[in-house]
Amino acid sequence: MDDSSIQQTPFIKQLAANACGCATVRSPQQHLATSLASLLTILPSTTLTPFLRAFWITMSREWGGIDVLRMEKFLLLTRRYIGATLAVLRDGAWQEGMVGEVTAVWEEVAFNVGDMKVANGVRFHCVDVFVDELERVGALEEGSGAPVGVLLGPLRRLAEGCPVKAVRVKAREALADERLPGNEKVAVEGKDGDGGEEEWGGIED
Repeated sequence: MDDSSIQQTPFIKQLAANACGCATVRSPQQHLATSLASLLTILPSTTLTPFLRAFWITMSREWGGIDVLRMEKFLLLTRRYIGATLAVLRDGAWQEGMVGEVTAVWEEVAFNVGDMKVANGVRFHCVDVFVDELERVGALEEGSGAPVGVLLGPLRRLAEGCPVKAVRVKAREALADERLPGNEKVAVEGKDGDGGEEEWGGIED
């Protein structure tokens, strides 16, 4: 069964629909979101990326209809799914092929550059939490083996090419986060030689 066929199976479509539907129920949200995201840890590797694609497509489609009172639930659910996805990649020793498949799905929907059918709220929030979740799964620790540059690829493409200025700015801010490799604060020596203010390097506009 190929990727497109798996995406259309009742199992995948129902899981994605249930994820969004359950997020609208007024119940303990942290536990619910974590439970839904834990589905990723039990999926066969061949099913992971089709499921993620169906989930993100469903989330983007439903985003515009979410009222203010329920938005926090959806924000938490998307954060948990990004974190759980990164955890699955980590537990798989950051296998190159799987990392490539997952980042391709992210670029297709969650971090899509130019498709205006993708809700900007999805893009914005995914960018907002991405570095936090990298840190949470230990990807930013020295010796983690995580391909941080590859994982940040979708953010770089948003920063460079998204037609929505607010999303471009948010992506650039995320890429300049001092927790990322190469963005660490460095001491700048003052004129009197006793050290001056600290500066850090990010990406330029």
